[in-house]
Amino acid sequence: MKIIRFIYKLGIISFFTGLLIIIGLYLYAYFSPKITLNTANAINIYDRSNIVVYQGSEGREWVKLKDISPHVINAIISVEDKNFYKHNGFDYLRIIKTLFTNFKEKRITAGASTISMQYVKNMYLDFDQTWARKLEEAFLTMNLEVHYDKDEILEGYLNTINFGRGNFGIENASQYYFNKKSKDLSLEEAIILVGIPRSPENYNPINNYDLCIKRAKTVAQSMVKNKHITDEDYNNLFKEKLEIYGKRETNNLQTLMYYHDAVLSELNSLGMIPKSLIKSGGLKIFTNLDIGIQTTMEEAIIKHINDENVQTASIVIDPSTGGVLALAGGVDYAKSQYNRVIQAKRQVGSIIKPFLYYGALENNMTTASTFRSELTSFVFADNQKYEPTNYANIYGNKNITMAAALSYSDNVYAVKTHLFLGEQVLIDSLKLAGLKSEILPNPSLALGATEFNMFDFAHAYNTLANYGTYNKLHFIQKVEDSSGNVIYEYKEEPEEVLDKAYTFIVNELMTTTYDSHFIDYATPTVLSLGAKLDRRFALKSGTTDFDYWITGYNPDILMLMWSGNDYNEKVSNTYSKKIKEIWYETVEYALKDKERNWYEMPENVVALPLNAITGEHDTTSKKSTLFYFKKGSEPTYGEN
Repeated sequence: MKIIRFIYKLGIISFFTGLLIIIGLYLYAYFSPKITLNTANAINIYDRSNIVVYQGSEGREWVKLKDISPHVINAIISVEDKNFYKHNGFDYLRIIKTLFTNFKEKRITAGASTISMQYVKNMYLDFDQTWARKLEEAFLTMNLEVHYDKDEILEGYLNTINFGRGNFGIENASQYYFNKKSKDLSLEEAIILVGIPRSPENYNPINNYDLCIKRAKTVAQSMVKNKHITDEDYNNLFKEKLEIYGKRETNNLQTLMYYHDAVLSELNSLGMIPKSLIKSGGLKIFTNLDIGIQTTMEEAIIKHINDENVQTASIVIDPSTGGVLALAGGVDYAKSQYNRVIQAKRQVGSIIKPFLYYGALENNMTTASTFRSELTSFVFADNQKYEPTNYANIYGNKNITMAAALSYSDNVYAVKTHLFLGEQVLIDSLKLAGLKSEILPNPSLALGATEFNMFDFAHAYNTLANYGTYNKLHFIQKVEDSSGNVIYEYKEEPEEVLDKAYTFIVNELMTTTYDSHFIDYATPTVLSLGAKLDRRFALKSGTTDFDYWITGYNPDILMLMWSGNDYNEKVSNTYSKKIKEIWYETVEYALKDKERNWYEMPENVVALPLNAITGEHDTTSKKSTLFYFKKGSEPTYGEN
């Protein structure tokens, strides 16, 4: 009996102690400054012309609770928090039941988050599963409950939750998916929308209609259980397929959200902007986005990439600043949110070769230096052999210049250069230009048989395009709070890292890829674009077993593009031509109102007319073209 009385007294003391602690915490929350609701997720993204291209839950999209369909309100309470109007932020009975269920099943099968807790989490917190984060969530939930009534909390929650495809808030979602105001939603439309936030990527009707309807029926079942609809209502749902609108009034681009995601990723990485401020919103983000280039690029992608098994990634940059003007991380964000520019790694193929030849120039080779183009076996230690092949097994079976080798993308010449210089030279050139990825030396590195991230690789190319000066690539120009105070502004820190003379020579070298003077036993790899171009570009294409690449630039623009399959399956070689067309159509639009611009030749560079293939002095033949040399390295007439 003594033990029972002790346990009884201990229970009473623990109960009242806990009650006093909870009351104390609520009192502390009451006298603490209240958190702000009406700016949550109000992140507005502007393009380089200061025009809004993306809006979160701005004032015009914030809708009062009385103007939201009762179907939405009943559905969200039924499926997320049936005791919402009865508890004070925490559903203690549900918590105890959930703990018991999870303990019984020996795994997490259910959660006990209330609408208030979810609202706080969406506004102010990341999703780290730490005790510190959970305690902060609990305190903010108390703060929310003591300062706002239930209708205000529910209104804020419905105006800020994520409904997929960049739609935050019920009004945005209603207009996007069904082209109507949220107060006019039918029962079927309401339960579809309420079902989305559990997994916005999977449960929105554009990504997966069938899975969306399955989730909507789960929402409807909870409404039946809570007596908001009848069994008959439930049985009459979705007799016919609903029409999904899926459009915005402006900037209805299916690739724009890739840029949006990259902006938010950069915003989170800045460090100087508190995560709580990012979560609570009220931010104006001014970016480098050129909506015209983004639109043109997307239209070209849709026009040319029409196989659902083929993906693409593309980035357009202003070389002088490193500002990202446009980006497509895939063909259609609705079908795949995986950003292949930012997240993927692919073999880059022959677009690595300009960096190999930059290193060669620094190590006393010239654009007229020759190696024999023929099928060659390289033998290493332990009799290991490496036998690179040219595209379509085409070889000159004669000495060719570096200029011709780049024009044809001759693999044998590249590997000979790579091994002649030493494998570290190419690595050093890439690192010097700004590539951050780890690179291991190997003979096939000269052919781009190593995986790189496109965004990282674009840094190196931007250094060539910016005449040897490195600039960090960035999306954001500045960030302001809701009052217009600048809380972040990008500051350029250009760094001259490459020799200007050699950079100029490499940039000129890359014009050989569409120069008809090089037509011989092989054809320049981008000759198909040569007749179309009305200004100079440094161009290079690349191909691996599974990848097609094109990169091209001048002082005003850089565009890097990839196409292939996410699963390393072969795709039609027609995509080699298709991405060249996309590149051309995009840069043609981007530069249509700009003067023709090219790199000014440094004083320590000289030009000589030589035979494109042999490198011999030649002023009269059809193969005579200008070769560029750093003064002192040029050949004497009559010599190779």
